[in-house]
Amino acid sequence: MGLVLVGGTAFRVWQVARIDDHTPADAIVVLGAAQYSGTPSSVFEARLYQAWRLYETGVAPLVITVGGKQEGDLYTEAASGKQYLEDKGVPSADILAVETGSDTLRSVEAVAAAMHESGLSSAVLVSDPWHSLRTRTMARDAGLHAWTAPTRTGPAVYTRESQFHGIARETGALLWYQLTHFSADFPYEAGQ
Repeated sequence: MGLVLVGGTAFRVWQVARIDDHTPADAIVVLGAAQYSGTPSSVFEARLYQAWRLYETGVAPLVITVGGKQEGDLYTEAASGKQYLEDKGVPSADILAVETGSDTLRSVEAVAAAMHESGLSSAVLVSDPWHSLRTRTMARDAGLHAWTAPTRTGPAVYTRESQFHGIARETGALLWYQLTHFSADFPYEAGQ
């Protein structure tokens, strides 16, 4: 029974990772990742680039960047992401930086609160493909109408090894979340 549950969850993680939904929404939400002195890591940059592409094609009028900072950091992930998007030509007024969240669950909850406060309810979520199902599940649990359009570039998709690692990691994290409703963000370093 346990093997069926794990195998079925892994299949679902893989299946949702392949979905690239460009249905119009109130906002595009970019899940944060590491940044170094205000410069997005390659993982984060791939997510931001995808969000920029979605914004440019009119999927949503607002991009929300989210993520706090590690001890000693000068910049939050959200601020770093906002600067990246401004540098790509997205007007500052069309970007909301939610500068909190140290894991996926806290980030999603912070975004949901900010969106509800602004009267927004639908979001296209941008992250790594393997992160999509867990992120979407958390967003829906937080009361958002959410779907995914993950990045197709960056270290998370470069090799079969990184893809397998991502699916395995997210399978465990999703099962943990569904059991406990706590986040299980395991360390991940794919050439960040």
